[in-house]
Amino acid sequence: MWQGSVVSLHIAPKASVPMESVGSVRAVPGLGLEGDRYFLGTGTYSPKPSHGNREVTLIETETVAALFDGVQNAEGHRLGIKLSPAETRRNIATSGVPLNHLVDREFWVGPVLLVGTRLCEPCKHLEDLTHKGVLAALIHRGGLRARILTEGVIRVGDPIRPKTA
Repeated sequence: MWQGSVVSLHIAPKASVPMESVGSVRAVPGLGLEGDRYFLGTGTYSPKPSHGNREVTLIETETVAALFDGVQNAEGHRLGIKLSPAETRRNIATSGVPLNHLVDREFWVGPVLLVGTRLCEPCKHLEDLTHKGVLAALIHRGGLRARILTEGVIRVGDPIRPKTA
C-alpha cells in the first residue's frame, strides 16, 4: 500500500488568473474548494454540465518535474518546459501518489474523503496560459479530477492514502 502527501494547494478566484498558493483550504462536497473559481462558478468550464467533476483536481509533482527533465518531442529533443505546480492549474500537488490508478476509487487527503472521477487531461486553454508543448506533454499525465465526499480542511503536508475497507 502507498502513502503520499500534499505538497502544495492552489486556488484562483476566477478563470484564467494565476493560481494562488495557500496553506490550507476547506473542501465542500458538491461545490469544491472554498475560494476557487469552480466553487464560485467563475471557472472557464463552470457553465458546462460536468461542473461536478471539477470539484478538485490533483497533479503529481513528479510529473511536473518530468516536464523539464525528461519529456521529449517526436525528434527526441527535450522540451524543457518549466512549470510550477500552481501553473498546471490543478488544486492539489501531490508526492508519492499514483493518481492515474485512483479513477473510481476513494482516497483520503488529510481528513477529507475524495473519489477519483476521471483523468484531468490537458486542454488548449492550459497551453494558451502556459507554454507551447504542455498539451502534448501532459496527455494521460495531467492529473486527476475528483469529487469531494466529506467536508473538511486540507492542509499542505497532509497525508494522502487509499481508503481501506
